[in-house]
Amino acid sequence: MVDKRQVKRDIKQLQRVKTWQLFILLILMVFVTATFLRLNNIGMVERRTAVVDADNSNNTSKIQDTLFELQRYVTAHMNTDMGKGIYLEATYKRDVQTAYDKASNDNNPNGNIYKKAQEVCAPRFTGYSNAYLQCTIGELNKYPASDNLISSINLPQPNSYLHAFISPLWSPDFAGWSVLICIAILTMIVARLTSVAVLKLLLRHHYKSI
Repeated sequence: MVDKRQVKRDIKQLQRVKTWQLFILLILMVFVTATFLRLNNIGMVERRTAVVDADNSNNTSKIQDTLFELQRYVTAHMNTDMGKGIYLEATYKRDVQTAYDKASNDNNPNGNIYKKAQEVCAPRFTGYSNAYLQCTIGELNKYPASDNLISSINLPQPNSYLHAFISPLWSPDFAGWSVLICIAILTMIVARLTSVAVLKLLLRHHYKSI
């Protein structure tokens, strides 16, 4: 049978570290962890903004470099979820315009009908969209030669301009290790409370007094 004095010694040893001390330590670590997680997210936002700036600047090399840096960062750091991803809208719009320009018939008696359609539709929309495309097609249909133009246009696929990278659930960085420390402290608190409760219950049921 378990010795009563040994059980009491075990309880005293467990009570040397106060539960409230562990709770304070846990609160501090939660604050530190939240800070590191926030910094990870800010790092993702900064790199995503760099991609958007490169996209607007029409610098292909810079776009590729910033996309690679964004992918490298997101896939190596937790709490960097990109949601629906990043869409290279400016690049897509430029490529669509290039496709229309290539298909335009400069010999058309009406001139470059795509340019005319763009002059009508571009001021109505802030960016490229289905509504912008429908407006352009509607304007092109006003000209006799537009049927051949519309059918000859090979528009790029919008999905190929969408980039989404997956953030890991845990990463071996400051945020990741902080999360593990929080879990360890919480485990210690639960284990300590459970151990003290079990030992006291053992004394209460097997001995006359604690």
